Amino acid sequence: MNKPPVKLGLAFAVLVVYTIIWFGTLNYRHLIPSDEGRYAEMAREMLASGDWITPRYHDYLYFEKPPLHIWATAVIFQVFGIGEWQARLWSGLLGYLTILLVGFTAWRLYSPRAGLLAAVALGSAPMWVVGGHFNSLDTGLSACLAAALCTFLLAQASPETRTRSRWMLGCWAAMACATLSKGLIGIALPAMVFVVYSTATWNWQIWKSLSLLKGLLLLLAITAPWFILVSLRNPEFAQFFFINEHFQRFTQEEHSRPGPIYFFLPFLLLGFLPWLPQVGSAMWQAWQQFRTQRRIQFSSLGLLSCWVLVILGFFSVSQSKLPGYIMPTFPALALLAGYAIDRSLGERTHLSTYWKVQALFFVVLGCVGFAFLPLIGFEAKPDELLAYASYTQWVITALLMLILFSLAAALLAKRNALVSIYCYALGFFFTCTIAGTGHEALGRAVSGVDLAAQVKAKIPRDATIYSVRILDHTFPFYLGRTMVMVEFPDELEFGVKQEPKRWVPTLDEFIERWQNEPTAYALMVPEQYLALQKLGLPMQEIGRDSRRVVVAHPSLRK
Repeated sequence: MNKPPVKLGLAFAVLVVYTIIWFGTLNYRHLIPSDEGRYAEMAREMLASGDWITPRYHDYLYFEKPPLHIWATAVIFQVFGIGEWQARLWSGLLGYLTILLVGFTAWRLYSPRAGLLAAVALGSAPMWVVGGHFNSLDTGLSACLAAALCTFLLAQASPETRTRSRWMLGCWAAMACATLSKGLIGIALPAMVFVVYSTATWNWQIWKSLSLLKGLLLLLAITAPWFILVSLRNPEFAQFFFINEHFQRFTQEEHSRPGPIYFFLPFLLLGFLPWLPQVGSAMWQAWQQFRTQRRIQFSSLGLLSCWVLVILGFFSVSQSKLPGYIMPTFPALALLAGYAIDRSLGERTHLSTYWKVQALFFVVLGCVGFAFLPLIGFEAKPDELLAYASYTQWVITALLMLILFSLAAALLAKRNALVSIYCYALGFFFTCTIAGTGHEALGRAVSGVDLAAQVKAKIPRDATIYSVRILDHTFPFYLGRTMVMVEFPDELEFGVKQEPKRWVPTLDEFIERWQNEPTAYALMVPEQYLALQKLGLPMQEIGRDSRRVVVAHPSLRK
């Protein structure tokens, strides 16, 4: 089938605009709890301590996740300095590169136009856009798993044995990086997908193309050094990391992240909302292939569908659920969407009526969104009303972007297919970017940046700072200091148990220490401050925001 040539000039112009906005907005927001502050602070502490083997948080042992994200962020801090955009750069860079990799993969598997369309689909997926601008492990893990998926697909499409082997080694290296990003899930998910796919298609010959021996050796060469070194330095690591953070997290509710079996469906649907009809079309074709050819040699559509369904099913039965867990499905969904749109276009340069209806649906949806604006600040506290009013203006702008670009896409559907698709995609990209960056109106209050600016110069570098019944995830990063936990260690429970002398287990012991330590400072919530005042504890407030109070011993203020 002859397809119309891809207009690379227009595609490049869109890419330039997209790139500027993607990276240009990384620094707009301050860090918010909990992931953004936690992983930024861990990287700051790693850089300050010079210990690149044992991860710490608030200077306590922290073995919940492997260190690749922390290593990368610490290196970025070393090169570019410590700040918000630096803390988000690893997620932003990997999210952006994954879009390019998905486009390249579809280009090689299907056609140049399919490559552009797959990249456009992922680059405008709401959850991918938001995740790429958020300092968390989910985007990094998803990017590494996407690299494993893409290199595997490219290996299967390679006619030459040597080229296939090289792509497969890239797949094993990507799985190793995924393992260093978030644990054994980096190996388990691709393995489960492959087993289910080969069993469903009864295609056992595919196992011969995996370069198993070389791949396993490469995976071990990348992952084993850190696991061995951290275990030698910390004998308690293996039990906590492999049992608590993997087996128990999956099977038990002790992490307080349960959810119904359908928990991830809304996030999957909303996260890839613009392209769901196209994904459905591609999955239907994969099903038709399976029904008519049970033992097909290899089906990229079948593998991609299997990737989505296995990952969705795996996390759905897990007892630990968070929205970001579903992100590894989005690169596969983008490849399916790119293939489906390219196939539906064929030799035509215009889009069908169905596309016009799809675009107009979001015009209507954007208009309906205005009716829900009063709900944005429905539960706002009195001191938060102005912030919510400010954020409402951002949401209004985002809705206008969605309406205008979706309307343009509908009007251009019969004239120029690619321009219509670009408008449609840019509308969602601008909508998500505006709504996400505008969250600064609400996020600044929880970031701790203003409180840190109030008190940073007042606290000596060698002073002890207590964190009384609170684990604040952002204030320590902006202050550039760690704290001694008091009574409530929260997620630092494992760390304080390993080093009990580093914390204060009861409030009574803190009160005793405070009375005998005239050089101490403390962070607490306003309610705790009032409670300690009633007990007559000598304190002098030196800084406050709507959520926290920092106090000093009165002798320091004389």
